[in-house]
Amino acid sequence: MESSELLERIASSDVPLALATVTHVSGHAYRKAGTAMLLAADGRKFGSISPGCMERDLLERIPALLEAGRPEIVTYDMRPGEDAIWGESIGCGGVVTVLLEPVSGTLLELLKKACLRVRNGERLRLARSQIGDRIRYRLLSGGEADPFAEAGEMMMADTRLEPRPHLLLFGAGEDAAPICDAAQRIGFRVTVADWRADRAIAGRFPQSCVLLGTAEEIVRQARLGPEDYVVLCGHQLRKDREMLEAVLPLDPAYVGAVGSRKRIDALFEGLKRTPAVHAPIGLAIGAEGPDEIAVSIAAELIAVRAAGRTTAIAAESASCTI
Repeated sequence: MESSELLERIASSDVPLALATVTHVSGHAYRKAGTAMLLAADGRKFGSISPGCMERDLLERIPALLEAGRPEIVTYDMRPGEDAIWGESIGCGGVVTVLLEPVSGTLLELLKKACLRVRNGERLRLARSQIGDRIRYRLLSGGEADPFAEAGEMMMADTRLEPRPHLLLFGAGEDAAPICDAAQRIGFRVTVADWRADRAIAGRFPQSCVLLGTAEEIVRQARLGPEDYVVLCGHQLRKDREMLEAVLPLDPAYVGAVGSRKRIDALFEGLKRTPAVHAPIGLAIGAEGPDEIAVSIAAELIAVRAAGRTTAIAAESASCTI
């Protein structure tokens, strides 16, 4: 579950919730440290931190946790020979520590504030530190330093709260639908755009914003910036070129273009290919047909997004060094 979805769920929930955050991983695990999910008092769960084995145990802890109103730290040791306690061999091979918190009081107030700020495009961090048996919560901007103001204060968890990454999909042909669907499934907010009124129809792309206009109009309406992703699949060289010329000066995080190498060479003739350009688009997995090509594109989007997150985390760590 993307952090923006988690925040929206918290802001709209009418039942008590608990937040489960992976704080430490040793060895192999299904999800990395920082991954979070929600567990509701009525037994529902939103997101995941394991293939399902941890969630079952966590759900059983929720009633007592919510009644006590205090966080709990749970450690799952799933190394070979150590997971017999579960009654089955899970075999994930690692040790995972989870911070389980009632979403109430100060934490609930901060997360509701974070929801509003993330809606406006801000990138935030929720920092928790422990002083004795008390947890201190702070909502920080992405690279803001987090000085420990009190003696004996120890860092517990640092969760990144970010907007969903935005993808502009230019060209609303038949092959755009599987690309749009795949991108949405991996957490992207998708805007579909086209210059043809009979293609730019909202009903063809559920849960997406659909824009109609020239390249310049679309870029302006979509409010493209350096953190956005662009996929060109207009299949008309002149129109794709117009869009390419409009987006390259904005230095987006990713620009991908559908087509053969010969077509790509013609499309980029006279233009500089920055490291953000991926053309032909998609990972080389031998994909054929719209659905498989959409999978290869989604895989490439995941790789670029993950690399960007790693770079951002490293930059934040450097800026937060005291």
